[in-house]
Amino acid sequence: MVAVGWPNRAHLAAFPDIIGAYSAKEYCSCRYVSGNPADYCQVYIQQYIPIDLLHDEPATRTVTARGLGRTHSATWLGPREGCRLLAEGESSPVP
Repeated sequence: MVAVGWPNRAHLAAFPDIIGAYSAKEYCSCRYVSGNPADYCQVYIQQYIPIDLLHDEPATRTVTARGLGRTHSATWLGPREGCRLLAEGESSPVP
């Protein structure tokens, strides 16, 4: 295991961020770009590794997801821009 893990340590270190970021971005796109209902989008983003938190804020069209101890948010920017991940500490621009 060490022979495989050590050369890939940078990739393995990035993995926890992927779960929360993917979930937030995909849910935001499902909900606010495609216009699907919340229940559908929750099923749509399910993965083998579950997330700990999914918070949808319809007033600002911002979604926050936490998985593997890392939290990420995505926000809807508009019909032509879609959703994007927010940088850590960045707040959502209210449309």
